[in-house]
Parts: sequence; C-alpha cells; structure tokens
Amino acid sequence: MTIGKNVSLKSFNTFGIEAKAKSFCNITSTENLKRVLKEQHSHPLFILGGGSNMLLTQDIEALVLHINLKGIEVVNETKNTVTINAMAGENWHNFVLWCLDHNYGGIENMSLIPGNIGTAPIQNIGAYGVELKDVFVSCEAIHIRTQTTKIFTKSDCKFGYRESVFKQDLKGEYIITSVNLELTKNNHSLRMDYGAIQAELETLNITNPTIQDISNAVIAIRQSKLPDPNDIGNSGSFFKNPIISAQQFKQLQENFPEVPSYKISDKEVKVPAGWLIEKAGFKGKRFNNYGVHNKQALVLVNYGNANGIDIYKLAQLIQTTVKRLFNIFIETEVNII
Repeated sequence: MTIGKNVSLKSFNTFGIEAKAKSFCNITSTENLKRVLKEQHSHPLFILGGGSNMLLTQDIEALVLHINLKGIEVVNETKNTVTINAMAGENWHNFVLWCLDHNYGGIENMSLIPGNIGTAPIQNIGAYGVELKDVFVSCEAIHIRTQTTKIFTKSDCKFGYRESVFKQDLKGEYIITSVNLELTKNNHSLRMDYGAIQAELETLNITNPTIQDISNAVIAIRQSKLPDPNDIGNSGSFFKNPIISAQQFKQLQENFPEVPSYKISDKEVKVPAGWLIEKAGFKGKRFNNYGVHNKQALVLVNYGNANGIDIYKLAQLIQTTVKRLFNIFIETEVNII
C-alpha cells in the first residue's frame, strides 16, 4: 500500500480538470481500506470513486483514497430472480453489460451512465424511468472513524430523486464497498415509455424488444446527445430536473405553452432542466475552452485545459438566469469540490 504525494487528478475525473492531490492512495481491498483509515485517522480524507460526478475547482489538500475494489458475483438465485454483489470499484456501464451478457434484467435503461458501483447508491442514479432503488437490495459500507462494517438496506438509504442518506444525514461518514442488486432472470419488465426509447426501437424496426435491445436503444440515444468524456471533458447531466408544484407549473405553462413535463403526482410536476437552459439561450454557448454542449444543454463541457472555477461560474450564471426567467431554481447534480 503506497501513498503518493502531489498526484495529478486529471485522469481521475471525467471533466479532465487539472488538480493535485496532496496525498493519494489506491485502495484495492477492504483490509487495506480499514488499515489506511486507522493509520491516517488524524488526516483529512477525500473519497474518490469513478470521478464522474464532480467538478474540481481547487487542489485537494487531503489524502485522496481511490476506491478501486473489484469483483462481481451471484450471491442468491431463485427461479425468476438473481441477487448480484458488485464491488465499489467496478465501472457501472461495464457491470450493466456483464448483466446483459447473463440475461439479467432491470438496469438496461441505465446503460452508459458514467461512474462506478460504489457511488451509484449515493446518487441513486437513474435514467429513462428507472432508478437504482428499483433493484437495490443492500450495500455494505465502512464507517470512516471507527472502521466498522455496516449493512444498509433500501429503507436505510432513504432514496429520493438523486438523493440518499449518504448525501444527507450520513454525508462523509461511510465508504460504500459493495452493492447488492436483485435482477430478473426471465419475464423481464421492460420500460419503454420514457424519453425516446420507443421511437428508437421503431427506427431499428424492433417490435418485440429484449433487454439487450433496450440497452442498445438507450446507448444510441445517449451517444447522440451526450459527449464521450474521453473526447470532451464532462460529467454528464450537470443539473437536476426541477420538481415544482402543479400550481407553479400551470403558471409556467401560461407563459410557455410548449414546456415539456412529467407528472410526478397530482401536486408535483417535473420540468426538464435541459429545456429551461436551452430556452434561456445557453445551449451550444462556448466561452473559450469551456461551455454548454451543443446537443444537450444539461451538459457543461471542458473543451481542453479549462479551469474548474470558470465552469462553476458558468453553472451559477445558468442558475441565476433560469431563476430570473422562469422563477425556478435548478440544483446541481454534480458535486462542486
């Protein structure tokens, strides 16, 4: 177990922002994790997963622990379902592909979401009508201060829209080391009613889709809208879709009849943040080496060697403009560091 000094984090964040870690340790086993937590308890820590949901605006004056735990295994199986344990350092999309190869259904709509398994419960990741909580059974986590292991059930996690107990009451207290998900082996429940999945399937002349077909459709849609972080630095959707009251939506609709929406309940409506940002004039807007993607207004991009602070200031400008025009505040989905 080696602790490096002044390590560049540019290759460890999908925005491709240059920043330094004062200290850096690659964690490949839970034993090493507990050991370093015990030995370095007096030092400030920064927990790093896939680096896909953060914007670095400064160097990290702490010991960065890169959670690189690997492994996927079936831990329980019935006639119709299978429970899979995946370690925190596994790449999410690669895990989805592994499940598809085994004909395990339930997460195909979440294909191509960036990041690792360990951060998925923190964010309650989701896409195209499916969220992690829909298949979540439990996760194992280590308490940073005491190094004790705890199992969190679905109810323990208090999942919400891009929310969990790990972002709220227990923020900074635990490190997730593995996740258990229950998927289907047959009679898969397909979700095709969200976004453009059905239209994409029709384009491909698929009338009786499989979970692999759903995944392929989602991948095609995402690739048509979202830039590959390997080509253009980004963190995917930078903002959350705001949920507003039905009354506020009615007022918004009076001024903007074309506004798209998704009904949450009789009292709440979700409005696409991308539409608000595009309507505010930011889609495709470029500021030197950073800006807003020209195909998806939700995505802020680093065209090369951008400064994290500049991108953060752009995000703030978008927030204030959307608030002024629509009286809606859009929260960031990405963590600002």
